[in-house]
Amino acid sequence: MNSKKQEPSFYLVKRDALPWHKALGIRIAAIVAAMVVCAVVTTVLTGINPIQVYVSIFLGAFGTARKTWITFQNVAILLLISLALTPAFRMHFWNIGGEGQVLVGGLASAACMICLADKIPNALVILLMIVCSLGAGAIWGLIPAFFKAKWNTNETLSTLMMNYIATQLVAFFTIVWEVPKGSGKIGIINQNSSIGWLPQIAGSKYLLSILIAAAITVLLYIYLVYSKQGYEIAVVGESERTARYVGIKVEKVIIRTMLISGGICGLVGLLLVGGINHTVTTTIANGQGFTAVMVSWMAKFNPITMVFTSFLIIFLNRGASEISTTFGLNQSFADILTGIILFFIIGCEFFISYKINFRKKAGKGENN
Repeated sequence: MNSKKQEPSFYLVKRDALPWHKALGIRIAAIVAAMVVCAVVTTVLTGINPIQVYVSIFLGAFGTARKTWITFQNVAILLLISLALTPAFRMHFWNIGGEGQVLVGGLASAACMICLADKIPNALVILLMIVCSLGAGAIWGLIPAFFKAKWNTNETLSTLMMNYIATQLVAFFTIVWEVPKGSGKIGIINQNSSIGWLPQIAGSKYLLSILIAAAITVLLYIYLVYSKQGYEIAVVGESERTARYVGIKVEKVIIRTMLISGGICGLVGLLLVGGINHTVTTTIANGQGFTAVMVSWMAKFNPITMVFTSFLIIFLNRGASEISTTFGLNQSFADILTGIILFFIIGCEFFISYKINFRKKAGKGENN
């Protein structure tokens, strides 16, 4: 009798860094597999031709010129929030407070639009909106960073709780500024005068946020990859002990990075209130502060890759809404398809990082 414990037939081995084209091939294969599974699920559950569903998804995002602009505008907003969270994530500061930082940035913009509309020129109102929104977002990021740097508090919990505080602040001022009284909403701010409305680029109300997102993507990539401060963020993320050993002031890096993170989120609040919605509500960020966490992680904290992951998420969300409208299916079915696709995309990262090796069967003589 063989007394040796039976060995598993396969084992996992961590890969060396895959060439980009092989990693891309795995991701494309994952998307193709996800589409096949979605087609099967669609046919079994609804009896609808899956090709029609895929066409509907595409038309939901790019069916008209207006839909195309809105898609790219939404991509820009999600990308900006994802970029904002990335510097903090790179140093392993888990900033889950993007939603709240966007809200307070939007609230600051709305306050300037409402309180200063008849007092100073429009250009000065917009300038103050920029300063106040960036400052409000930065301060909202600074608070948990300060407690983390001073007393090593749990940043995940503190940034998450700051979201709820920001939501209630917006809810409070919504009642203070509501128009008309008793409506429970502010409505379009300065609808007649357009004071505080951000300027349109080339006659398009969608282009400003897209251009800003493109600029921030390039600048943040340069900052993280080529600057001294970006290097310090990476070292702190690898090991705080090593960072201290080489003379990096960890507390300073944490506070500085969260000021940047919160400031960019505040900029998003400015774009949403001053450039897109012209009002502020508790749902103006639409949950994208949390979606951005997934986008940043899927892109492995690379600002350039984040462009594609942001596009994928928005494309699926826009297409999912079109499915519900076109085929009379409820939103849950669209969410099922979105979940399947994201599951395959996220799951393929395992095969990029690891490979499966199968053990060769031992010969008869080796078992004796």
